[in-house]
Amino acid sequence: MSLDGRTLTGGWRRGHAVVRDLDITVPRGRVVGVAGPSGCGKSTLVRMLALLHQPWAGHVAVDGATTPRVRFSAPAPLRRRLGVVFQQPRAAADPRLTLDDLVVEPLRAAGERDAGVLGARADELAERVGLTAELRGRRPHEVSDGQLQRACLARALAPGPAYLLCDEMTATLDASTTAALVSVIGAEVERGLGVLTVSHDEPLLAAWADEVLRPWAGQSA
Repeated sequence: MSLDGRTLTGGWRRGHAVVRDLDITVPRGRVVGVAGPSGCGKSTLVRMLALLHQPWAGHVAVDGATTPRVRFSAPAPLRRRLGVVFQQPRAAADPRLTLDDLVVEPLRAAGERDAGVLGARADELAERVGLTAELRGRRPHEVSDGQLQRACLARALAPGPAYLLCDEMTATLDASTTAALVSVIGAEVERGLGVLTVSHDEPLLAAWADEVLRPWAGQSA
């Protein structure tokens, strides 16, 4: 079982593709790193694989299932198999929500209304990512980037995805928080999670990923 991108081509401005004819496979239980300079197209690749951005050519297959649609038009069962952690947690978090509400946001969006179920899942994930009780009732502006990114990782894991896509997840974090979150993800990989992590931090990728791809080799930052 794997997440596959086949001959992916795309970008944000017509006539200027930042991803060109790229093939990539993310197997279950493995960490695949993608290296490249800033602005080369790593985030575009993540968004295409996450079914958030329409490729101009090629397709994405989630355990063999494909769809021509993206975002909320894509089938919910496929979307729930994909978790995403973005580079800027403040841009990815609703400022009105507490961290607890942020963590279970995908479950509510999927129709879960049982307070006991939501609370138990929030408890489990908060412990897993290291969110203390005093932090869980705070809103994004009341916590640090590292604390908020812990909540964003918990949110990505909440639906139990098969694949996790990390878009420069650690770029704004200190070394200790980076190590903590990589450790959390490592435990999930041992349970069968497939991970794609993109970064220009070569030492991090060397330490974390089972393999590192360099589709933009030779480009400068």
